[in-house]
Amino acid sequence: MFNIILFNPEIPPNTGNIIRLSANTGINLHLIKPLGFKIDDTTLKRAGLDYQKDANFFIHDDFDSCIKSIEFKNIYALTKFAKKSYSEIKFTKRDCFLFGSETTGLPENILKKININNQLRIPMISGSRSLNLSNSVAITIYEALRQNSFNNLV
Repeated sequence: MFNIILFNPEIPPNTGNIIRLSANTGINLHLIKPLGFKIDDTTLKRAGLDYQKDANFFIHDDFDSCIKSIEFKNIYALTKFAKKSYSEIKFTKRDCFLFGSETTGLPENILKKININNQLRIPMISGSRSLNLSNSVAITIYEALRQNSFNNLV
């Protein structure tokens, strides 16, 4: 199945929403430190409801150790600076989707590790700063799931 990777997430409700998405789709979630919250933060729990126990999520010290822990086919970095839209890609099982923090996105040293053809954007009107992180993850993941016949989801 797919993997979601959050690089230095900062806002507990966003991560809570993504935990809930992960639990409801069976997709693994990887969080890369530093986190902008404690994993037992009440706002994280409130957003994730009781889904935290059903989600497969992992916490990693850094990007390299995260990547080494995952068997994947492709890794895609979502960034507003990419030229290619996420809708131009045919996603396959075992693809990973990397998202940056809410305030700074993905740092240049991490983006350099991702092939330029695997750097994707979600289209927005000109001058827009960004979409909400949990919305961006949901948009991308549901497109990947749709392309793969929703992989046993009912």
